[in-house]
Amino acid sequence: MLLEISIIILIILGLLFVIIYNDLIKQRNRVENAWAQIDVQLKRRYDLIPNLVETVKGYAKHEKTLLEDITKARAAVMSANSISETAEASNYLSSTLKSLFAVAENYPELKANQNFMQLQKDLMETENKIAYSRQFYNDTVMKYNISIQTIPKNIVASLMGFTKKDLFETQQAERETPKVKF
Repeated sequence: MLLEISIIILIILGLLFVIIYNDLIKQRNRVENAWAQIDVQLKRRYDLIPNLVETVKGYAKHEKTLLEDITKARAAVMSANSISETAEASNYLSSTLKSLFAVAENYPELKANQNFMQLQKDLMETENKIAYSRQFYNDTVMKYNISIQTIPKNIVASLMGFTKKDLFETQQAERETPKVKF
């Protein structure tokens, strides 16, 4: 009788382990998918920027430094190797793009240019998608991190090597309104 109860308990514990492990795998894959969605939007932004810069160049020749900053920030996003590096570079690129759009306000011909208007619209849509993707990623990471830190999942997580994931955080500079000097 004691042997049978022990076998039943072991079977139940084994099933519980499998269920928890499978759930952790699903959550980890959701985190990876959420990051991939951010990456897709960052690539879209990366592809739009050269067209925007070329359109602006003809109108704002004396804004050379700003255009160079945008180009450098764009390159930094694509060469980032971690979530924190990508977040930092992406935040810097966002602030330089905000400065570009603020500068464009002083060029009525540029604001009326169809190419610029369409690129600005596309870029703003992409920025909104990036913001949504960041939020979704952080929500997914939060759920995953809670799972691997709470009982009983933390036991399975530590045994199977599940580790905490980083959030996609905004830098302090991104929280401030960009200052444009003329």
